Amino acid sequence: MIRRALPADREAVEAIVEAAYSPYVARIGKPPGPMRDDYAALIAEGAVTVLEEAGGQIAAIVVLLPKPEHVLLDNIAVRPDRQGMGLGGRLVEFAEKEARRLGYRELRLYTHEKMTETSRCIRGLASRRPAAGTRPAMIACS
Repeated sequence: MIRRALPADREAVEAIVEAAYSPYVARIGKPPGPMRDDYAALIAEGAVTVLEEAGGQIAAIVVLLPKPEHVLLDNIAVRPDRQGMGLGGRLVEFAEKEARRLGYRELRLYTHEKMTETSRCIRGLASRRPAAGTRPAMIACS
């Protein structure tokens, strides 16, 4: 189930972010931005959404920040033991739908050039082609 994060989810959200991003600290020389975010504040603002599995365990999170011209997909993190199962893709689809629901035509996301695994994934998202009769993808990547 995909749902808005609650204050009680903060520790789980922070643990997922820490586990997902900690391998990049040595590579880029500092903690990536999502590791420094204030998740209590982001949850209070309604910016954090979680993907909860059967049994109530949170497996992945996404942070969406509406901007004047677009929605910023600020962070997407999946527990390492759940990576490669399509959960990140489900949250990207959710993010696109949420941006459209809010009236936006563009969803932006950024990544660090040294986070090569993420860069490959993002390039794949940005280059995908819509199926016949569907709306075009709305992701702009940098």
